[in-house]
Amino acid sequence: MGLGVSLILIAVGAILAFAVHHHANGFDINTVGYILLIVGLIGGLLSMVFWSSWAGPGYLSRRRSYIRGAPRQTIIEEDIV
Repeated sequence: MGLGVSLILIAVGAILAFAVHHHANGFDINTVGYILLIVGLIGGLLSMVFWSSWAGPGYLSRRRSYIRGAPRQTIIEEDIV
């Protein structure tokens, strides 16, 4: 779950928990709001904790090579006639 989905869950959960005052038979809408709010907060925290590991394989190694000043490669393409 990404940070965007977490923010949406937090917003929907806050609306259901604090702004909706409708009583339905069988379940409590406010409780559903609190559950969505908590799930969104946990998802947001996990997204921030694992932020650097989601960049894909090799991202950090490529970035380190640029930081160390690795020489750039020149690629020469020749047309075959």
